[in-house]
Amino acid sequence: MHVVIMGCGRVGSALAIELENLGHSVSVIDQNREAFRRLGPDFKGRTIAGVGFDRDTLLEAGIESAEAFAAVSNGDNSNILAARVARESYGVKNVVARIYDPGRAEIYQRLGIPTVATVLWATDQILRKLAPDGSRSEWRDQTATVELCEVVLHNDWYGEPASLIDQVTPARVAFITRIGEGLIPTEHTVIQEGDLIHVMVAEKDRARTDEILSKSPDEIGK
Repeated sequence: MHVVIMGCGRVGSALAIELENLGHSVSVIDQNREAFRRLGPDFKGRTIAGVGFDRDTLLEAGIESAEAFAAVSNGDNSNILAARVARESYGVKNVVARIYDPGRAEIYQRLGIPTVATVLWATDQILRKLAPDGSRSEWRDQTATVELCEVVLHNDWYGEPASLIDQVTPARVAFITRIGEGLIPTEHTVIQEGDLIHVMVAEKDRARTDEILSKSPDEIGK
């Protein structure tokens, strides 16, 4: 597919290189021509100096044939405006904007503009390393009512069927990461030590789910 990226900083350049390595065509927009040096000499995509929400700039970047657009400049307002133009004016279906302000990110997420809140993401990743107890959100729907979370289990859950989680909590097991590979559980899947359990859960039920899974299955009367 063709992807247009606004912003050629560390994130934008890394994203462009990775997408090109995966076989996609890529156009990168940045106001500073010097920023394109981050792409390296082997980058084969287009580089356009300009503003990412300017019509002529977007057309030069191939926005009319783009299937995805990422706004990852260092300005929240520019990213949101560019994301809206890509979606609303050119009908690009896969659009995402990087937002530094967590409050803004949540508002735009509720309005249907997929965002990556940089501060929240970094905070969550650090918390995973410092305090691994409790669930960690990996994805939210656009209304912020449903989440995909990685949960932490009491040790006594090892050896129990994964379906037991569905039975005793408000959550549903979406998939399991086992030895680095994803696994969709069946009725016969048993939780093993080292498994990472990912569940879908309503935001309002997340705390209750954590509470249940922090206990031994025997304590909750399986």
